[in-house]
Amino acid sequence: MEITIGELSKRTGVLATTVRYYEDVGLMPAPPRTAGGRRSYGTAHVARLAFIRHARQLGFEVDAIRELLALNARPDLPCAEVDVIARRHLAEVDGRIERLTALRSELSRMVDECGHGRVGECRVIEVLSDHGECLGHDH
Repeated sequence: MEITIGELSKRTGVLATTVRYYEDVGLMPAPPRTAGGRRSYGTAHVARLAFIRHARQLGFEVDAIRELLALNARPDLPCAEVDVIARRHLAEVDGRIERLTALRSELSRMVDECGHGRVGECRVIEVLSDHGECLGHDH
């Protein structure tokens, strides 16, 4: 199978500019070129790009994806290193959820305390103007 970058983009849902970026940062191998200089992709490119896209959707950073791709190329290795990467990412996600939960609580409190009067008396404006008015200071 030989497809263009446009067709690769359609099949995977990844923009052509993003495909080029992934090539630039080494996530995608440079494809062979046609006689006219156009990129020519095959089934391996489609599979690799689908892997990258799914990993990005799950929030993995480029460096982690690079590590996972390198490990994926060595199916004989134990998956302990993959587990470490996934657990590290899970801890980062848990941390984000914690921060977002605190942020949500603070925003909810601000909105609930609003008297719906004039802007000059607005609790939301007061809290935004003085971080000391917040219950938590880690947001």
